[in-house]
Amino acid sequence: MTNNTTPILVKDVMWTQVDIVDSTCTVQDALNDMQHKKTKMLLVDKSHKYDEYGVVLIADIASKVIAKNRSLDRVNVYEIMNKPAISVHSNMDIRYCAELLTHFGLSRCPVLDNGKIVGVVSLTSIVFNGLRVV
Repeated sequence: MTNNTTPILVKDVMWTQVDIVDSTCTVQDALNDMQHKKTKMLLVDKSHKYDEYGVVLIADIASKVIAKNRSLDRVNVYEIMNKPAISVHSNMDIRYCAELLTHFGLSRCPVLDNGKIVGVVSLTSIVFNGLRVV
């Protein structure tokens, strides 16, 4: 870890390749359209100006669709998404981000700047990339 004067920030460890889907698309279409399968998360776009982002994790698809024997092409993303998404900002110290994620039992979350998604951060990226000295 680094000294107190130079914190490692979320923007230093997040990844910026994310997939944002419309809430009305089917789970099958969302999975087919995923370009960045490493994220294990679909970010669900806002429906309007005052809406919030949502998220769908691979675990949500497994538990809410596959385990219940529902068809991937008959379930819409909005039926299984978690909303509002807990998010962090890119200038947050990774120590606080790790605390927030573990407090809520999350492994990853979207990163927002000025109300727009700019990336995703995970506990894995914090642990492995946060070990380096800036």
